Amino acid sequence: MSAALPFWRLSSFYFFYFALLGGTAPFFGLYFAHLGFSAERIGELVAIPMIMRCLAPNLWGWVGDVTGQRLLIVRLGALCTLLAFSLIFIGQSYGWLVLVMALHAFFWHAVLPQFEVITFAHLRDQAARYSRVRLWGSIGFVVAVVGLGWLFEGLSLEAWPLAIVLIMGGIVLASFWVPNAQPVTHNAPLTDEGFWQQVQRQPGLLAFYLCAGLMQLSHGPYYTFLSLYLESLGYSRTAVGLLWSLGVVAEILLFWVMSPLLARFSLKQILLTSFLLATLRWLLLGSSLAESLPCLLGIQVLHAATFGSFHIASVHFVQHHFGPRQQGQGQALYASVSGVGGALGALYAGYSWNSLGSAWTFGIAALATLAAAVIMFARLHEERA
Repeated sequence: MSAALPFWRLSSFYFFYFALLGGTAPFFGLYFAHLGFSAERIGELVAIPMIMRCLAPNLWGWVGDVTGQRLLIVRLGALCTLLAFSLIFIGQSYGWLVLVMALHAFFWHAVLPQFEVITFAHLRDQAARYSRVRLWGSIGFVVAVVGLGWLFEGLSLEAWPLAIVLIMGGIVLASFWVPNAQPVTHNAPLTDEGFWQQVQRQPGLLAFYLCAGLMQLSHGPYYTFLSLYLESLGYSRTAVGLLWSLGVVAEILLFWVMSPLLARFSLKQILLTSFLLATLRWLLLGSSLAESLPCLLGIQVLHAATFGSFHIASVHFVQHHFGPRQQGQGQALYASVSGVGGALGALYAGYSWNSLGSAWTFGIAALATLAAAVIMFARLHEERA
């Protein structure tokens, strides 16, 4: 790495940020079930942070682009996330948890889109190295999900909120270690054209954002009920943590080789392949083949495509299509449409899990990614990162 690139400072932030995701996504369902909530209420509670992801990134993205104070937004967002989530120690009623989930997510989802802009500003003309920095986020996810899975084998899930607060403290500390940088984009024009005018002028952008929402919708059952699903198949919490981490390990390996893949294949090809493999993944996960451990291992390895290659190609796609003054809003809109999709996915999963069963629930997810693949094939142009 270049001496001018604060690699470990950037990587440490991604490590803790995605360690928080590793500490929440696999355990939200388990914790809320531990508190006695039904599948419907669990789906609603998990959907709330994703609804906030629809709103918060656009607001904070606009503020970041107008003021240029992206790092300040990151630091305040990290600190307020910690303070807001700490309210969980006051009560665990459904109404109180709705407040906690909404308030902490409003600040949490302000952070990453702004930090992505800062990261690319540090990388400048070395954007292909982004995946090497970002893979430390995946390592953080693995450490959290395996560590907490092992921890909760011996401890009650009552300890879960304290573990999450400690991880949030790591995000705050890492945010104050990162130096600031302002974006300079060489492959997008400096323009006074408004953000929404740029979106409307490029039909491929609208198709991309729609497909990004569909991809996250398809992950709704996965993030909401996978842990409960695996426990119902007889797996221990340690095994559940290891299965979650296997998908992220595959993602890490893909991040490591992503630079040559971006050089060899177009963004459209990478995105289209990601959607087709996601369709296969959800069909397999909803079938009886998921009861076979070798098949389940293969399903989890496909996370390298359904999140890894999809996310890297998506961030490059957004970075490629907006000028410096719209970078924050472009990344924020990507986060927001992902939040819309994720919220809808969690909600439909919550209502269909008991009434329709796991096979139909994951079948709907497969239909969403197949539809996205068709849209992307028809509307996106071939272009390189």
